[in-house]
Amino acid sequence: MMDQAAAVFEETLGSLFQPDTLIPDQYFETFRRKRLEPEKQLMLAVLEDAVRCFQDNVMARSGKRKKLFDEAEEWILEENSDWLFSFESTCEVLGFNPQYVRQGLLRWKKKKTPKHRSAEAA
Repeated sequence: MMDQAAAVFEETLGSLFQPDTLIPDQYFETFRRKRLEPEKQLMLAVLEDAVRCFQDNVMARSGKRKKLFDEAEEWILEENSDWLFSFESTCEVLGFNPQYVRQGLLRWKKKKTPKHRSAEAA
């Protein structure tokens, strides 16, 4: 009985230190279920679209998809903007830490892009 309790405790403790792995759609769906004011629903839709454009088009080299990626990345990276629908304002209104979200997206991009492409951007 004691060994079983110890095993359950170790499993529970171990799960506390495992990274949460949610794809953006799962996270946004959970967030969307909450009753948000229409303005916040719009802001969430803008943020969700930008993340989707950023992630879906990260490997694009030209054309419309590259433009979508570039525009989303520019919006995400812009700092200290007082525009209501800036990335930082949108995140803050929705209760997200903009710097945390930004850094997470940049880490994701770094993992997804080939090393030679990262060197081209520098």
